[in-house]
Amino acid sequence: MKKVIVTGGAGFIGSHTVVELFEAGYTPVVVDDFSNSHRSVLDALRALTSADLAVYDLDCTDAEKLAEVFRDDGHICGAIHFAAYKSVVESVRAPRKYYANNIGSLVTLLGVMQEFGLENLVFSSSCTVYGQPDALPVTEATPLQRAQSPYGFTKQVCEQLIDDLVDAKSPLRAVTLRYFNPIGAHPSGQIGELPIGVPDNLVPYITQTAAGLRETLTVFGGDYATPDGSCVRDYIHVVDLAKAHVKALDWITTQKSEPFNEVFNLGTGEGVSVLEAVRTFEAVNDLKLNYTVGARRPGDVEKIYANVDKARDVLGWRAELRLGDAMRDAWNWQTTLAQRGFAKQR
Repeated sequence: MKKVIVTGGAGFIGSHTVVELFEAGYTPVVVDDFSNSHRSVLDALRALTSADLAVYDLDCTDAEKLAEVFRDDGHICGAIHFAAYKSVVESVRAPRKYYANNIGSLVTLLGVMQEFGLENLVFSSSCTVYGQPDALPVTEATPLQRAQSPYGFTKQVCEQLIDDLVDAKSPLRAVTLRYFNPIGAHPSGQIGELPIGVPDNLVPYITQTAAGLRETLTVFGGDYATPDGSCVRDYIHVVDLAKAHVKALDWITTQKSEPFNEVFNLGTGEGVSVLEAVRTFEAVNDLKLNYTVGARRPGDVEKIYANVDKARDVLGWRAELRLGDAMRDAWNWQTTLAQRGFAKQR
């Protein structure tokens, strides 16, 4: 049994990865404190996998409780660490919260992994570590700039921590995955992005506006040096992203035992503006969205998109789903929520 600890496994990316792990023959063990996720996700995961899902309700900064997971579920082959706060906007307002949780949870996990002799780690990072790059597309060798938000800086610190442990010859084999902009939902409509409170990410705000839960979508900034003045991003379907974690875990287990931290960009390799994304949502779903263009938002990078050659060449992974697929699946997820009786997300 190839058991895998999945911290933050009830979250947006974590839940989709749990499904892909099951389909690849792994047995995920979910660790989540549900501070930024919904417990109903567990029922959906059990339905999608037809499995008795092991779930631990705990905070990943609690070393004693996290160690109990390793004791209870022995024969663990690796850990995938998603458990982190992820809002750029919130991190600007509440930096201490982000430093304590995002850095603290990784420090704790790495300590428990060392205690129990677990060497294989897949770390959830972000393209925010690049800041505003001097040249596009960014490769894994692109120099990291000053982070534009406390969230981005916590990811830089976490990556540095992993590198420092490798340099110190700690028994650690790590893959760091730098996500670009995950969107969409599982095509079944069973799981998707379910933000608590007002969404900070673009697509859930789009879908909630289209559903009438939000009055108007504001596009933050119309005066950037981009073709239409709005920010440019690399939007990747969450199912493609989840599959990349399975590829990363498979790859780690084939490598030599010397400590390493290998970094991969995960995106489509295409830059898409926010306004283009809005228009794509309208086109594929035959809807008209109520939106306005407002002022810039603190912490936002003007434009960024990925070079993904390394993930293709080393992991054998590439994004297969397109922007239209993600926008169609995201709207399907939103309509499914309505059918399940969800009012405005808490």
